[in-house]
Amino acid sequence: MRNLRPLLNRYVELQIADAKQPVRGWLADLGQDILVVYTGSNYVYAPLVHVRRLKLLNAAPPPSGLPEAPYENMNDGISYRKILMNAKGMFSELYITGEQTVHGYVNSVMNDFFVFYSPVHHSVIVSLQHLKYLIPYSQGETPYALTPEQFPLKPSPLTYARSFDQQLQKLIGEFVILNLGEQASCIGVLKGIDQQIVELSDASGTPVFLHLNHIKTVHLP
Repeated sequence: MRNLRPLLNRYVELQIADAKQPVRGWLADLGQDILVVYTGSNYVYAPLVHVRRLKLLNAAPPPSGLPEAPYENMNDGISYRKILMNAKGMFSELYITGEQTVHGYVNSVMNDFFVFYSPVHHSVIVSLQHLKYLIPYSQGETPYALTPEQFPLKPSPLTYARSFDQQLQKLIGEFVILNLGEQASCIGVLKGIDQQIVELSDASGTPVFLHLNHIKTVHLP
């Protein structure tokens, strides 16, 4: 990562996997597996594995007095997992797949997935390898301007497995929505998992098979 350090505080453009528009802003920090960009209005935390291209742009120096980054209390450097742990209970925006973002807060962080609670989707299990970026809300903001009574912060009452595949095993027999329902074939009854192949029964009862590596999220309706 030494070759990226000269770009700190410089204006850059990130092309992130699946995102329609690039992220432009000042490179505020970097860790072994994550980049932090300040866009002028918010901080974007992008796992390095999904940054397809980083390009230096000619622009003015960063504005003086940048607001404090919300997850930066880490004396030994930042990392993707540390960011998620610090994000627990803080309202955030996630981009994972498709053309929509998900709003809510990180509830639990496990070995290779985390649980994100959303007022729209409720508890969403997100594979760590598929989060494209995370944007923390400004202090005092809430998703959809909901009041604390309408969308309270609360720990999950559920117990989760340590790994993503084990968690899916626990959901066999349940009606599930995969990948935020971006395709009709991602909605159905989870029938089983065998050697990384996941079987669903779709609306017509037809078996649908997906590879575990391509399952980004799972939630119950």
